[in-house]
Amino acid sequence: MSAAKPSLILRRMTNAAGGGESLLSPGVSKIGPSLAGIVGSKSGAAPGYNFSPALKGANITWDEQTLDKFLENPSADVHGTKMVISVPNAEHRQDIIAYLKTLKP
Repeated sequence: MSAAKPSLILRRMTNAAGGGESLLSPGVSKIGPSLAGIVGSKSGAAPGYNFSPALKGANITWDEQTLDKFLENPSADVHGTKMVISVPNAEHRQDIIAYLKTLKP
């Protein structure tokens, strides 16, 4: 897999969500929270974003397994989340997670 592949998939996903580059920028929250530093963090804890009560209360630590489950079907994983875009393709989810692991806060 090329280094550009996960970046391209995640950029398409963030643009579809209307968040564009802000989702990839540390500390910048617009339509969604910044995804920089998401791996290893707690759900609903990123500063500067108004998370749903459901995600705040989910008490998830984002790692490969929890991100994979959430990305596959966010509303089934955390009923009441604001996240509306799912990634049904397992390979795409793994590419996104690999890329997220490179984003530092």
